[in-house]
Amino acid sequence: MGIFVNPGNASFTEALNSKIYVDKSGLISVVNQRIKTQQKYICVSRPRRFGKSLNLGMLSAYYSKGCDSRELFDNLEIFGDKAYEEHLNRYNVIYLNMQDFLSTSKSVEEMISVLTESLMIDFEDCFPDVKLYPRLGLVYNLKRIYESTKKNTVDKDNKTVTEYEPFIFLIDEWDCVMRENMDNKDAQKTYLDFIRNLLKDQTYVALAYMTGILPIKKYGTHSALNMFDEYSMLDSRPLQNYTGFTGEEVKSLCDAYCVDYESMKAWYDGYELNGTELYCPRSVLAAIEKKSFSNYWTQTETYEALAKYIAMNFDGLHETIEKLLAGQEQPVDTRTFSNDMVTFANKDDILTLLIHLGYLGYRSDKKTAYIPNKEINDEYVASMRAKGLWKETIDAVLKSKQLLTDTLAGKADVVADCIRRVHEQNSSILNYNNEQSLRFIVLIAYYYAREQYNTIQQLPAGEGFADIVFIPKPFIDANAYPPMVVELKWNKTADAAIAQIKNKKYPDALQGYNKMLLVGITYDKDSKEHESVIENVVI
Repeated sequence: MGIFVNPGNASFTEALNSKIYVDKSGLISVVNQRIKTQQKYICVSRPRRFGKSLNLGMLSAYYSKGCDSRELFDNLEIFGDKAYEEHLNRYNVIYLNMQDFLSTSKSVEEMISVLTESLMIDFEDCFPDVKLYPRLGLVYNLKRIYESTKKNTVDKDNKTVTEYEPFIFLIDEWDCVMRENMDNKDAQKTYLDFIRNLLKDQTYVALAYMTGILPIKKYGTHSALNMFDEYSMLDSRPLQNYTGFTGEEVKSLCDAYCVDYESMKAWYDGYELNGTELYCPRSVLAAIEKKSFSNYWTQTETYEALAKYIAMNFDGLHETIEKLLAGQEQPVDTRTFSNDMVTFANKDDILTLLIHLGYLGYRSDKKTAYIPNKEINDEYVASMRAKGLWKETIDAVLKSKQLLTDTLAGKADVVADCIRRVHEQNSSILNYNNEQSLRFIVLIAYYYAREQYNTIQQLPAGEGFADIVFIPKPFIDANAYPPMVVELKWNKTADAAIAQIKNKKYPDALQGYNKMLLVGITYDKDSKEHESVIENVVI
């Protein structure tokens, strides 16, 4: 057993001994099917704190010949898999965290040199009977070790079969060089060439499983790692359930630890991968441990990380971010993204990067981006406020709590004046004179309402579609925060908006409430006046 070669299972044992452990061993069953096949190259990219490293520790404990992990896995899901025994602790494993090597090196060349020397030392300890030649490099010595494992056996048909013991490579933070040398193309190419030469088309590779934040295909025109199948925040089939907590897993955790599931959903739900809802494990576990729902994202990223990118106002990015903040999904073309953090040709490249970093969710069926949950919503507001970005929008967000209070109190004139001010302050980035603009303004103005309400646009209701409906969240007192049906009108009276709500029977879609608010908001194109009427309906 070495430090990097055939490591033990201490890391995974620690995870199992933790207060909360969610079984992700089903991943092993999927990975087993790839061993010694052309699909043996796997790269999983996720934002920070999504459980990537934990999975690598689990894979290492399962495959490594440097330990006996039977007792660790015999009570997990993988135990029932038909290939469980075949692969358990049967492989020479090389487990590398690239960030560890990079952080102690002054250049990529030095990093590769230190990594190579470290592995050679482990080779000497783990394979003492093999004559090694350090000056001939890592690949040559891996081939020597592989050849030394050659065994001839006789199969059931009495035929001689030659077998070898190949390596499984587990690589964490594979993309750290790309992220920390984002402007140094030569360093990136040197690193990619090293990984390619180490892994591609090498017979000693039974499996290569890498994790990082960014996908790997397109660093300029250099496609050194095109042998990898990628499983990212854009498309992760069939691995979508294994990195991050699923909705079912979070529900079970909430039940087990007496935590309100609906509150957990409001704060942290929202990522979607191929139809599977995902949560960031770090946020869920922190909320359970602290018995408090808060923003734990800032413990993994900084305000600057987000502000840096949204400040790049490529071809209308400002307006797109505003609409995302208002709760609207926005179309995004992810195909042009170069998979680095500096090459941006348009706003879609920025949005795609934010998807990979976890600042946006992505619906692959509709090809749209959205802000996934309250935690990330708050991160946008905090980042923009700290960096002085888009002061008009932030002003509207900060005043949205008072607007909701005034609406619930029936202060129609105050509500109309607030909507007018938000409309005027944000007119520079919007087409001021259309109903879509008014809808966006209302959604921004009622930003705070999303703490208490689920917001639905164009809700099928009665004999038509209600413009905006605010439905109290399950854990909210509906008497204090009753449902609100909001109708928007252009060049018509607010009374006409209320009349449409009643005539079209929009309230019929809301059953089981004691009362609701009918809110009409209108805008006059010529006078630029806003009008509001609020009716409190007791059911």
